[in-house]
Amino acid sequence: MKYIKMTCLIALLIATSGCKKWLDVNSDPATPQDVAAEFYLAPMIARMAVSVTTDYANAQFKYTQNVGAQVASDPMERHSYYNTDNAGGVLWRFVYIDAGKNLEEIITKSEAKQNNTLLGVAYAIKAWGYQMTTDSHGPIILNDALKDQLTFTYQDQPEVYAKVREWCYLALQKLNAPDGLVNPSLLRNNDFIFGSAIPANNSLTAYRERWKKFVYAILATQYSHLTNKPEFNTKYADSVVKFVDLSFGATTLNSSEDAAINFEGVSAANANPFSVTGNTLNSVASAAAAAQVGSGRIGQPVINYLTGGMRGTPATNPTITTTTPYDPRLSRMVAPMTTNVYKGVVATRGDVPTTKTIPHVYGSVAAPFPGKYIFGQGLTDGVKSRLPLYTYSQLQFAKAEALFLKGDLGGAWIAYDRGIRGHMDFVNTFGRSGLTTAPAITSAEITAYMTSSEVAQNATTLTLADIMGQKYVAQWGWAGQEQWCDLRKWHYRADIFKQFKQLDASEFAATINGVGAYAYRLRPRYNSEYVWNRPELQKWGGLLPTYSYQETWFSLPTN
Repeated sequence: MKYIKMTCLIALLIATSGCKKWLDVNSDPATPQDVAAEFYLAPMIARMAVSVTTDYANAQFKYTQNVGAQVASDPMERHSYYNTDNAGGVLWRFVYIDAGKNLEEIITKSEAKQNNTLLGVAYAIKAWGYQMTTDSHGPIILNDALKDQLTFTYQDQPEVYAKVREWCYLALQKLNAPDGLVNPSLLRNNDFIFGSAIPANNSLTAYRERWKKFVYAILATQYSHLTNKPEFNTKYADSVVKFVDLSFGATTLNSSEDAAINFEGVSAANANPFSVTGNTLNSVASAAAAAQVGSGRIGQPVINYLTGGMRGTPATNPTITTTTPYDPRLSRMVAPMTTNVYKGVVATRGDVPTTKTIPHVYGSVAAPFPGKYIFGQGLTDGVKSRLPLYTYSQLQFAKAEALFLKGDLGGAWIAYDRGIRGHMDFVNTFGRSGLTTAPAITSAEITAYMTSSEVAQNATTLTLADIMGQKYVAQWGWAGQEQWCDLRKWHYRADIFKQFKQLDASEFAATINGVGAYAYRLRPRYNSEYVWNRPELQKWGGLLPTYSYQETWFSLPTN
């Protein structure tokens, strides 16, 4: 018996030794398996760009009439949805798959090293992702997120909004705390949003400030969604103002601090998805979205706003030779037809003649596209197009809206004025991409426009339509989610969005109680939710054909 025990012990030791040697084969000191947390940032930020641009191209830009298709009756322009497709579900994938456990890995590794700077960045990205996703879909996975299970419980926006605020405050706490182990050079090389704010001496002061302003922008925009809540004027409006004043451009009064994703731009793989090279606005996401062929055409509302429709009647067939002093942003933001007439796609109408005439946002009717505004080539050194996430002008209009509703018309007018001037600066800073660099908007042009009848000249003449119309222009082409939030919280009202085309009865994909239905939410991602999580969807009405038309919590008057 003693011999048998000894034999078994020796066999066990040999087996253990063999396993150790086998494991050693896969442990190469030249390629360590424990990757520094900073290396996760670059691919994660790239996926941030891919997620928003793909969803915007497939859904939000169609709902907001920022762009249109060449074909008539495009489903999303009619406020329909794809019931067996992932169109509009890429942000969902970002939160739960692309960032998902990778973001948790950054948090875990940063906590272990007391790398509070990176920890704050991680919580900021997490807050951004969940805020964007709930604003697309309404109820989403929150407490069950990333658990090892096949079905997940949804939670509605009040809980998600609260959790986003919790992560925002946690991000701010970490960004204000001293670091243990931190690697500024890795942050500089892997953070394609604010990495360039880290100077050669590796000071993180400016870098941390930029990320704090990013967090304040999340909070400002979240509170700005709640205009229909009973306590908005007495409570939430002040929060909008507070966080806008802490965010981008509050002291510089220009776009120099705006949050934007930068790209290496040496190939299609690492170019801005909204650039000519990235081509997201000129391609289809899937077979079910094939009706989008020829998408990415300029929408008519922005043309109307820029040619006299901000406070008056838009010009008929405006041309670049017309002596009327149109908004100076017009020629910088969009290209005219070959006849020199500025024209866009009217929602659901398309550009149906065999010979197409309405330009793409990329600067011409057909390829090769020269690039235009923020939709540049994406490769040329010096003019590599960037993807904005939050801007000074956008936030100033949110502040103007909040103060207007609160009754502070003087403060609202100041923010409105700054918002317009801020967007002029944005155009000069971000919007001169393309093979031909557009001339900068001059001080004389800005003065001429600011003193024109298209701009409210004082607080007593300022209207909500003035603010939201200018905000529409400032957000056109990049802020699809925030644009859609604006339209939804004001219920697509014609008196507020004067140039948004109110669809005719026959142009809606669906009617509810005899009335054409505008979309208020995107359906959850098909591949994960409609395939694996149908019982939870059924609880929320997600299997009903009317689900897309149910308002999300933020736009309702109830708490």
